[in-house]
Amino acid sequence: MASLAEFTELPSKSLKVGKGFKLADVDPDATPGYPGNKADGETLLEELDDKLADLQERLFAESKFGGTKRVLLILQGMDTAGKGGIVKHVLGAMDPQGVKFKSFKAPTPEEQAYDFLWRIEKEVPAAGMLGVFDRSHYEDVLIHKVHRWADPKELERRYRAINEFEARQVSVGTRVIKVMLHISNEEQKERLLARLDNPAKHWKYNTGDLKERAFWDDYMEAYQAAFDATNSDHAPWYAVPANKKWYARIAVQQLLLEALQELELEWPKAEFDVEAERRLVERS
Repeated sequence: MASLAEFTELPSKSLKVGKGFKLADVDPDATPGYPGNKADGETLLEELDDKLADLQERLFAESKFGGTKRVLLILQGMDTAGKGGIVKHVLGAMDPQGVKFKSFKAPTPEEQAYDFLWRIEKEVPAAGMLGVFDRSHYEDVLIHKVHRWADPKELERRYRAINEFEARQVSVGTRVIKVMLHISNEEQKERLLARLDNPAKHWKYNTGDLKERAFWDDYMEAYQAAFDATNSDHAPWYAVPANKKWYARIAVQQLLLEALQELELEWPKAEFDVEAERRLVERS
């Protein structure tokens, strides 16, 4: 049976984007740091559900008594990369009152009237919350670079704005975890075909996905540029091989576990006489 110890190297080390990182060197089929198979990984995911939920509840409880810590998980990736699966299978065991989820679509006319971070700022997690962005402010450099909707000068301004925004979040107690779910071109093709073959998945298929697929190499270059410009010690990127969905899920689960453990969360101390309250309850 798989266990936490079976990660020979934790994702915070093996998947972290560092100096000289090249996305082209990442094998989307790989399972860095984890020697187990799919069955082992699925067992591990289930085994650690309660531990992750416990830490998330501590985060939420601490904020009720003045705690300022919070977590922001940013999920990026090409269409079909598995962002929704991460939300369902990794975060599903958590108490929903302590989770703030936001899926960013194409900006509305109102949102376009403001700078690109305006709609992002409104969705950041408050103290005690675990925030999840399904796509994020990075769409405003990725797609704009690919389709040349922004010139190099504007892109540089946006990279700087992103770095400043993330630094501000960290300064108020947010742990920022940026994940790029990396699938291969061929894997995306298979997943798109699988959606078309299953009537229950037709609602997930978007004809626009096929149009963006034609720009695959440009998107890989855009991601590399984003890593180069916005990777930092306080808000690092993690490139997660995601052809194997089960591996991507346990990798993100581990990243969240490590982040929450490093926050050294404590259950709030009772501000009342526990024994006196117990006696009152017993006599009620």
